[in-house]
Amino acid sequence: MACRGVLFSIDKETVDRLRALEGDAARVEYIQEVIEVDYFDRHREWLAETDKAWDCMHRALTDGRLEWDNGSYPLNHLILGGELLYSGDDYIISLKIPQQVSDVAAQLPSITKETFTECFRRVPVSELNGTFEEDRDYTWGWFTEVRDFWLRAAAEGRFVIFTVDQ
Repeated sequence: MACRGVLFSIDKETVDRLRALEGDAARVEYIQEVIEVDYFDRHREWLAETDKAWDCMHRALTDGRLEWDNGSYPLNHLILGGELLYSGDDYIISLKIPQQVSDVAAQLPSITKETFTECFRRVPVSELNGTFEEDRDYTWGWFTEVRDFWLRAAAEGRFVIFTVDQ
């Protein structure tokens, strides 16, 4: 599997549909066949790709670990955190409600490349694919797009889901 994460900014109607679906397979199918198709084709402004940087992004902005509830709110909701909509270990779907989206977005403008570099030191060396600088720059590049996405989602009072296949 690719392990490439995507954030989607969705409306309440879409959240209600996701929550109403019975079973993990139905939710993944809905995301892959409805949300991904629609957003990648017609609503790119409401998505943010993270490639594989989501892992280090979460680690850097929490406590260095890759867990559901580690770190401090609200930054621990940037990627993981929130309501889990999938219970298996081969896919992740985590939902953030508009208040959480607003709380996350409020923290993001203060994160500069310098502060991100300090946070990135939390990522265990064993989790890096290249040098510290290479992985930090790679993750920072994706983070800047994610930051802009969160600010747009918060301004519109939308929900956010993070999805990734494992």
